[in-house]
Amino acid sequence: MEVVVDILIVGAGIAGLTTALGLHRLGIRSLVLESSDSLRNTGFAFTTWTNGWRALDAIGIAESLRQQHNLLHGIVTNSTISGLLTSEMSFKIKGAHGDHEVRCMKRKLLLETLDKELPSGSIRYSSKVVSIEDSGYFKLVHLADGSVFKTKVLIGCDGVNSVVAKWLGFKKPAFVGRSAMRGYADFKGSHGFEPKFMQFFGEGVRSGFLPCDDKTVYWFFTYTPNPKDKDMEENPAKMKEFVLSKLGKAPDQIKAVVEITDLNSIISSPLRLRHPWELLWGNISKSNVCVAGDALHPMTPDIGQGGCSALEDGVVLARCLAEAMSREASSGTKEEDEHKRIEMGLKKFARERKWRGFNLISTSFMVGFMQQSDGKAMTFFRDKVLAAFLAGLLLKRADFDCGKLSLP
Repeated sequence: MEVVVDILIVGAGIAGLTTALGLHRLGIRSLVLESSDSLRNTGFAFTTWTNGWRALDAIGIAESLRQQHNLLHGIVTNSTISGLLTSEMSFKIKGAHGDHEVRCMKRKLLLETLDKELPSGSIRYSSKVVSIEDSGYFKLVHLADGSVFKTKVLIGCDGVNSVVAKWLGFKKPAFVGRSAMRGYADFKGSHGFEPKFMQFFGEGVRSGFLPCDDKTVYWFFTYTPNPKDKDMEENPAKMKEFVLSKLGKAPDQIKAVVEITDLNSIISSPLRLRHPWELLWGNISKSNVCVAGDALHPMTPDIGQGGCSALEDGVVLARCLAEAMSREASSGTKEEDEHKRIEMGLKKFARERKWRGFNLISTSFMVGFMQQSDGKAMTFFRDKVLAAFLAGLLLKRADFDCGKLSLP
């Protein structure tokens, strides 16, 4: 038996729940399908830049999250080879869209906040999508448990291995030859760090340390693995040992963050991206189907925009879709007219987001390449010339406003 819903969102991650909440704020109900049996916490935390906070303001949950995360005042870059500071930049500057705001967001806290703001029953867990088929002006979505959903709108927010993106004709995201380890250290008491984004470079690796609040610090480590590292990526103890061996002349206080990190709070994953030109000629939307978040624009983490761009997607998509579905019928049958309006709304979303996604994917890859290039000449050039420029790029890409949620 088919379950009929107006809007079906696949994936209860940042993009999926932001879209659902945006629609809810505009008076439109949706159902979110999540393959896991609960909210997932992959990645522990992420840098929430100015553009992310504007999106959170738009859906009305920013203030409660601000109270639980420290405002970061700037970014400092150091060399693990020399131990010296290579650049420092304040976040207390104005951009084209106002003051900058940067915090390190606990991913689980964000997802829980989004979930709490949604009506009860908005998320259906243990719901793995296995296939999609056409049914007139609707889509039939088949789940692994045999359930079938009939929907007017299908939105894929199902991550880098998106079933919906595959249906739209996108290729699998490409591996870039680098991996990232992520960790989350709980000091129980005060960690003693200044509210700054601290990053370190040297020997072809990059690491970063960001306080989330007064007691917890999120850290990441990106590197180029070789075949012998394969076993290490399944062993948190070896991962910790590897990171510590690469921190060189970083301060002992920084090394202590890695040392106290619980082994259950360390993960590793290969980095993947969608080739940016795929966004220009691919089907971001097709008929009454579209993709958002990592399903649309998976990128390397080098400018920290994966989570923020997913928030932007959710606001823009909710606005475009609500505008389309709230218009009065014009001509033709009711179903036909509504289908056309939905199709145009999703096309509008695709137009708004394709160049933004292209820009972020391209910048992330370029920054990652320059930041992790090894060799004495490149190290000297990066530390003496590029460090400040690369730090500035982070703010430049964050100086973006996805707009309000309200309809025109």
